[in-house]
Amino acid sequence: MDADAEEFQFLGIVGIFKESIKIILSWREIFIKITLALILPLAFIFLAHIQVTEFFFANITNNQDSLDNTPEDSPTYNTILDRLSSEWTAFWLFKAVYLLAVLIFSLLSTSAVVYTVACIYTAKEITFKKVMSVVPKVWKRLMVTFLWNFIIVFAYNIVAVLIILIFLILFGSATMIIFVLLVLYSVGLVYITVVWHLASVVSVLEDSYGMQAMVKSKDLIKGKTQVASAIFLVLNFGFAAIHSAFEKLVVHGFSLGIGDRVVFGIICCMFLFVMMLLALVVQTVIYFVCKSYHHENIDKSCLADHLEVYLGEYVPLHGKDIQLENYYV
Repeated sequence: MDADAEEFQFLGIVGIFKESIKIILSWREIFIKITLALILPLAFIFLAHIQVTEFFFANITNNQDSLDNTPEDSPTYNTILDRLSSEWTAFWLFKAVYLLAVLIFSLLSTSAVVYTVACIYTAKEITFKKVMSVVPKVWKRLMVTFLWNFIIVFAYNIVAVLIILIFLILFGSATMIIFVLLVLYSVGLVYITVVWHLASVVSVLEDSYGMQAMVKSKDLIKGKTQVASAIFLVLNFGFAAIHSAFEKLVVHGFSLGIGDRVVFGIICCMFLFVMMLLALVVQTVIYFVCKSYHHENIDKSCLADHLEVYLGEYVPLHGKDIQLENYYV
């Protein structure tokens, strides 16, 4: 990283993206290996899920239409009903496997990229072999943080639904009120997601994980919430654009030849794994930006020692070990 610790606090949206791209290009060899091992499978699974889901729903819709046009209790009706039940069962099993695979590869990818960027920050010697040996020891901490985020989002959604229902009962279907509530809900969800992403970095680079990491992340994000949220929205706009292009050109691109659809599928996959890598590096850079903004300098030698511990038996270091006293500019 070219920027000094004290200068990180002044990085805005463009500066964070520039710093992240510079890191990726300067250390392209190790990031290419991480991408091929972890991020590329994640991108492939995500896009394959869209295609397979469309296949399931096409079959389910056809069978549902046939069922509606078949006399009840007839042999054909019962056969179609059994087939429909089997397809729904297969669909939900597929969904479960997909979510598990995405979760595993997401945690592994996050572990690898955050650890790598931290090693670059501390000028520590880093190899792909070292990264892959560290990943299994880090992802469990990230899993705990993810589970706490899941619980928070679940509770948040329940409260949001209850509030909307109360307003519907009191005021009826007032369009403006519902619109305002949905906007507030979206803002809150974006904030929770941003906090979670930063908490994932905290879980790797500090001794906190789970709810403690979420609380630390909430404190760190203060003052940089707008910047982090804007970056989150930009990245998600990119993901949405890739998703839309894949659906239009590959999944529903019936007017195109099979060869063209395969080419577009490969292009979408390439854009997707580049976006995923960039997003992971960006969230790590945001961590250092937030630490710098709050005048919490990180001792590079102590952080390097903390990272070195991952190569042996894991013994978490305390925050005071990797964080110096506040400095003031």
